[in-house]
Amino acid sequence: MRSDAESSEVRWFGSSDGKFKVTAVNTENTRDRLVAAAQELFLLQGYNATGVAQILKKAGVNSGSLYYYFPTKEDLLIAVLEFYYANIEPMLLDYVWTNVSDPIEKVFALLDGYRQMLLVMEFNQGCPIGNLALELANTHVRARELMVANFDQWVDKVRECLDEAGDRLPEDLDRQALAMHVLTVMEGAVMLARSYRNLEPFDAAVQQLRDYIERLLADGREWSAPKN
Repeated sequence: MRSDAESSEVRWFGSSDGKFKVTAVNTENTRDRLVAAAQELFLLQGYNATGVAQILKKAGVNSGSLYYYFPTKEDLLIAVLEFYYANIEPMLLDYVWTNVSDPIEKVFALLDGYRQMLLVMEFNQGCPIGNLALELANTHVRARELMVANFDQWVDKVRECLDEAGDRLPEDLDRQALAMHVLTVMEGAVMLARSYRNLEPFDAAVQQLRDYIERLLADGREWSAPKN
């Protein structure tokens, strides 16, 4: 008998039909269908604008099944955030880092993944965690804690890339702070691109980040060069 993990399909940045969407569908598991439906609807229209009836219709289940697994709508939100946290690699990193080995280029490949999403979704979708944070951080304490955990994990993955770069970067560089700065650039650039409905602010922000990191790489080369 297959486990839930074996019979589930996890997609975000890459999907079988070429669209960018969130799915985690296990047709044999009602709970998974509910989480998948909520993921997609929260991303498309936000948490507050999504009604329970819409989730039920999207998942193809009845209200009894919903309340069996999730007594409240917020419980379903928590499950969505937990799913994002548990699946950052198959949903995001495995896709954007395919055939990218250089750790610095991995950082920019990650940013380019969001750029592609903006294009394919015609600026109608942003970072799912960022969207929920803007909407709910002041009103849903349990959810906010999980949003922070998701952001921290994203930053940690970038930090791993910076650590992997080793002495290519200056010895005294605060790599954790730089990783957090990369997240800040991404979230701000996505928000501006969606507002302006074009990629110019996104590209400008990423280019400034690349210029800064190129300067750090140059400083790293100077620091590691043999001294007379």
